[in-house]
Amino acid sequence: MRVSSLSQNTKYVHWASSIVEVHRTLSPITMWSMSTPVRPIPPNPTVAFTTPPNYAGRLSHLLAANGLNPLSSPTLLVEPTPLSISALKPFLPSLDAVFSAVAFTSRTGIAAISDRDRPLLSASGDGAFTIAALGMDSELLCDEFLSKFCENRNRIRILVPPIATPSGLVRSLGHGRGWRVLCPVPIVVDLEEPPVVPNFLRELESSRWVPVRVGAYETRWAGLECAKEVTEKIEKGDLAAIVFTSTAEVEGLLKSLRELGMDWREVKERCPGLVAAAHGPVTAAGAAMLGVEVDLVGDKFDSFNGVVNALRLRLNSSTCH
Repeated sequence: MRVSSLSQNTKYVHWASSIVEVHRTLSPITMWSMSTPVRPIPPNPTVAFTTPPNYAGRLSHLLAANGLNPLSSPTLLVEPTPLSISALKPFLPSLDAVFSAVAFTSRTGIAAISDRDRPLLSASGDGAFTIAALGMDSELLCDEFLSKFCENRNRIRILVPPIATPSGLVRSLGHGRGWRVLCPVPIVVDLEEPPVVPNFLRELESSRWVPVRVGAYETRWAGLECAKEVTEKIEKGDLAAIVFTSTAEVEGLLKSLRELGMDWREVKERCPGLVAAAHGPVTAAGAAMLGVEVDLVGDKFDSFNGVVNALRLRLNSSTCH
């Protein structure tokens, strides 16, 4: 199912927002106990995850530390390219003359800007410049990064929203007063762009910001073979759960499954106890729009800990039945 029309995107925004509101009132146990697998989960269950390689290490470590057997099956490749580097370059020399803020929605966006030879802001400029990032992505805004950004740290205001979603970032930025904000976002290749970024830009405009979109890196489908190991586990009925950390990952998986002669309905038939988990409510809403019903969303989504803890509770409960 493609998500492209304005009405569908608006419906998505309302849906994702309502899920965030639900998370404020539900505990992790309430969330993971909404449905129950139809058969027991074996010890050390295999959990696949579709996270891109540059994020996969953290998630794999957390899964293993919680007694789960991680299976990395990235459906996307996320990285800067010569094209994206060229697209970003013209915006940087005059950053503080043109922009009042930069809003990062991913770690890759931060990395794309970090590799610079000279500071991006003048030390003597007027007013504070806001650098906004989501959740654990903000750990990349370290002293080394900030020293490359500006020699005068007093000019920099770091903003990390309490709710780690693009909508939460917009709310934390507040009223834009017509100021310009640089938005380093992905160029999507071989997949239809999820509504997350377009909706983020529209929300910024609604808050009187002037967002300037720049394709700072590339997100592309990892190719036919990316779901091969997952498919083999599914065919054996040997997959306990799958974790999605973005909507594009879901589309990448579905595209690979189709190429391999399988769809999500067949996945659920072969693995009726499979738990589909989402890192956050935005991913859960996007998956649903693509026809993948998510069984579990962690109560905290500023890091992978939320979904991993909820998944551990869910699978451990299943082994006790």
